[in-house]
Amino acid sequence: MAIKSLINYLVGYETKRKKLLKKVPKGPLHDFLSVPFPALDTPIDKLPILAVDFETTGLDAKVDKLLSVGFASIDQEQIKLNTSYHQIIKAKTLLEESNVIIHQITDAQKEQGQPLGVVVEKLLKALAGKVMLVHFARIERQFLQQACLELYGFRPDFPMIDTLVVAKRQLDKRDVSYDPSELRLSNLRHQFKLPDHHGHDALNDAVATAELLLAQMANRADSDNVILKDIIL
Repeated sequence: MAIKSLINYLVGYETKRKKLLKKVPKGPLHDFLSVPFPALDTPIDKLPILAVDFETTGLDAKVDKLLSVGFASIDQEQIKLNTSYHQIIKAKTLLEESNVIIHQITDAQKEQGQPLGVVVEKLLKALAGKVMLVHFARIERQFLQQACLELYGFRPDFPMIDTLVVAKRQLDKRDVSYDPSELRLSNLRHQFKLPDHHGHDALNDAVATAELLLAQMANRADSDNVILKDIIL
């Protein structure tokens, strides 16, 4: 898996970043792409990480909308709550009742939110030079790429660490069957004796994911030797 990650990085993220940087005009995306990604041999305890979570109106980034963004940084294996950020987005869509029940964001709250461009610019500034940490990467990757396409006309790639994938790799090593529900954020946190958290709030989930990663790394027998290429997607 480390070899696959290395190949993906060398011919993927860093190459794509440099190529796209030449095409993107000055602005938030250009500023983000101007900062190199962390080196693959960066030890996990030295790795600059931004834990990120989105709330959305659905699962299809092409038709659904971003509703809120939450993030907090991890520096030297410490969650920096003074860097935390949470913002509801003024999405141009009417929310369905079934969706509101999950994320607790109402149309009235949404109308008081910030424009998508303002929130994405804030996220890209915080993410520059860091690796994005998420739980279930498909949502954050696709929605952020789609937002960048709408705002800037380009779909950048983002190096990510996914706590779901980290857990799945460890379970797969056991070579025994397991219930996919074990990979849910709340269930994984319970496995590591982490406290319950209020889910479906972007900032709460971002911090919960950061706590889970630190627990996952501390639980590894090789925790002192883990570097970025061992866990990058």
